[in-house]
Amino acid sequence: MRLASPSNGFSPDYPRLRRSKTVESAVNALDGLLVAFILALVFRAFAVEAFQIPTGSMAETLNGAHWHLRCLRCGIPYDFGADAGWSGQPVCPNCGYEQPSTAMGVLANGDRIFVNKCIYQFSEPKRWDVVVFKNPPNPQENYIKRLVGLPGESIEIADGDLYINGQIVRKPRKIQEELWTCLYHNDYQAGFASGRFSSPSEDSSQSWPLEPRFESEGQSAWELNSEGGTVFVLREDGADEHSIRFVPRRPDVFRVFYAYNGPDVSSNRPICSDLMIRFWVQPTREQGQVGALLSKNGVGYVGRFDFLGQLIFEKVTSDGQRTELRKLAFLPDWSRKGLWFEFANVDRRLVIRCGDYRFSYDLKEEDLGERSGRRQNPEVKILGQGGMRLSHIGVYRDIYYLSSDSLRARRGRPFQLGPDEFFVCGDNTPNSYDSRQWATEGLGNNGKRYREGVVPRDFMMGKAFFIYWSDAFRPREYMLPVIVNLERLRVIYGGSEEIY
Repeated sequence: MRLASPSNGFSPDYPRLRRSKTVESAVNALDGLLVAFILALVFRAFAVEAFQIPTGSMAETLNGAHWHLRCLRCGIPYDFGADAGWSGQPVCPNCGYEQPSTAMGVLANGDRIFVNKCIYQFSEPKRWDVVVFKNPPNPQENYIKRLVGLPGESIEIADGDLYINGQIVRKPRKIQEELWTCLYHNDYQAGFASGRFSSPSEDSSQSWPLEPRFESEGQSAWELNSEGGTVFVLREDGADEHSIRFVPRRPDVFRVFYAYNGPDVSSNRPICSDLMIRFWVQPTREQGQVGALLSKNGVGYVGRFDFLGQLIFEKVTSDGQRTELRKLAFLPDWSRKGLWFEFANVDRRLVIRCGDYRFSYDLKEEDLGERSGRRQNPEVKILGQGGMRLSHIGVYRDIYYLSSDSLRARRGRPFQLGPDEFFVCGDNTPNSYDSRQWATEGLGNNGKRYREGVVPRDFMMGKAFFIYWSDAFRPREYMLPVIVNLERLRVIYGGSEEIY
C-alpha cells in the first residue's frame, strides 16, 4: 500500500495535534501510566501480590515485627518477636544470657514476601507449601501457615511428628534444613562478644554456669580447649574410640523452646529428641574414623565413617551393645582438607552427610525405643579414633508439633479431612493459632458454613515463594531502613519429592 503524499490532499502535519506538543506529550505519558497501573492491578489480582508478615506464628521461617539481636555474651545472632506476649528480657538460646532492654536496638518490621496467587489454578497444593489463605472464622483477615494435611487424609500428631493415614510423613530436604533450631553452637563461646571470657564472679546477676558444653568421657584423649574452646583435637594412633558428650547445663535445652517467643518455658513442655549434630572434620592421620551418637527414648543410634570410606549405622542398647543396621562404602572427598559431617535422627530416619554424600536408614519398629510414657533427655556424643580436628560444632533440634492441648489431630484421635479441606499449622508451633485450635466454624458466602479446623479450597489464596525485604539497614540511626539486607532475601521452599 502506498503512503499518502501532500499532493493527495493531506497536510504535511497530518494527523493534526489536538493540543500543543507539550500537552500532547503529557497526555501520552498519562496514558502510559494508566495502562501500567491497570496492568499492575491485573497482575496483583491474578498473578503475584506482596504481603507483609504481621505476627510470629511462622517464625523463624517468616518473622513478624521483631528485634534482630546479637548476644552480648557469646555473640550469636537471634530474633525476638514483638508479639511474643512476654514483657521481660530476651534470653540467648545459646548461653542463657538475658539481653538488657537498652541493647535491643530498633524494632524491625515483619518480613515482606511475594505470593503466587494463580499457582493453585493450575496445580494442586502440596504438603509443606507455605500458603496464604483467608482466615475461616474471619474471612476479612489473611493468614499464612504451612500446609500439612490434604483433602481426604487422616491426620494425627504424635511425639511432635506428623502422621498421615497412620504413616509418618517426612519433610523435604529444603524444608527440614529451614526447620532445624540451633540448641548450641561451639563457635559462640561466652565472652567472645566482648573479646574476653566471662566467669560467674564477673556478674552475679547472670547465671553463667547454665551454658551447655562438651565434656570428655572416661580416658578420652580429646583436647577441648584449642582456639578458645571452638576447636576439638584428637591425637591418637591407637584403635581405641574416644568420646565426648554434650552436657546441657540448662534443664530446658531439649524442650520445645523458641528464643523468638521469650524465655518462659513450662516444665510440662515436651522434650524433643529428633536431633542433628554437624561439624567440620579435618583428618590429621591417614587412618581414623569419626561419628556421633544420638539417643532417643533410651535407645542410642550411631552414625560414623572411617577416613578410607566405610560408613556404618548402628543401634546401641542400654548395656552398650552395638547392633549394625547398615554398612556401605563411599569415597570421601578430602580435596579441601576436610568435609562437613552431619548425623541426624529425625522423623524415624537416620541420616548421615559426609561432604556432598548423603545416606539414610529408615528406622523400623524393632529399631525404636519405647514410644510412650515419660520422656527423658536425649544424649549427644562425638566419637573419634585416630587424629583429627573438629570445628564449627553445632547441635540442632527438629520442629515439634505440639498437640497435647489441641482440639483435634491429637495422638490416638486422628482428624479426617473431607473433599476440598486442608489442614495447616504454624512453624512456631507453641505460638500459632491454626487448624489444631480453631474453635469456631468457617464463614462462607450466602450463609455457608465450613467445619472447624479446616481451610476450605475456596479460601486458598496462593503460595508464598520469596522474601524480598527483611531486616533492612539504616544509613543513620535516625533514618528509615532503606538498604537491602541481601543475606535475608531468600526463596521460601514448599513441597517436593526430595526427602531429607
